[in-house]
Amino acid sequence: MSDVALEDLPFDELRKKAFSYAEHHVDIGFFTDLFSHMPGMAAIEGEGGDLGAVGGTFIETVRAVKQMMGSAELDETTETLLRARFVTYLREHGEE
Repeated sequence: MSDVALEDLPFDELRKKAFSYAEHHVDIGFFTDLFSHMPGMAAIEGEGGDLGAVGGTFIETVRAVKQMMGSAELDETTETLLRARFVTYLREHGEE
């Protein structure tokens, strides 16, 4: 446990902690949920896309999310939303 609250961690460190936990526990739901929070995904859903169609192996899904997050310019709103999702996820799983 750290003396630094999750909310106070830099975004990249918080993301790495959440990703590490989810990868270790093979939590595909966490990664597919992140797709719905990324810029542009609402447009895909609105055009008849289906987030349920995000498929492939667990490793492919993790790679896709990492690539999407690494290449996306996150606006302040999206970063705030993802930060809150990471904190909530880690707290739900007993990680502080």
